[in-house]
Amino acid sequence: MPKYYEYKVCGYYLYFTAKCIIEAFHVHANDTTLTEESSAKFFVRENGDTVVQRQGVLNDRELRKIQKFIKDNYKDMYRTWSSISTEGSYRK
Repeated sequence: MPKYYEYKVCGYYLYFTAKCIIEAFHVHANDTTLTEESSAKFFVRENGDTVVQRQGVLNDRELRKIQKFIKDNYKDMYRTWSSISTEGSYRK
């Protein structure tokens, strides 16, 4: 699974799965298995704001910290995403 960074953010890896690149730019967060099951899922808007589709195992505090991290780093993360996916950024 492609990770956005090799390090954990708030105790979680931020990644996407090869099978989900057909969706708009988004981020999964999970601490152990890099799968969609039990992961949090954030769709990222063009300005870096996120829409939480699934909270997964994250508590509210962790969720907010990861949303802030994504907001601060979404341009860099989008470059990683777009190197593999052609779907682009957030769609309604």
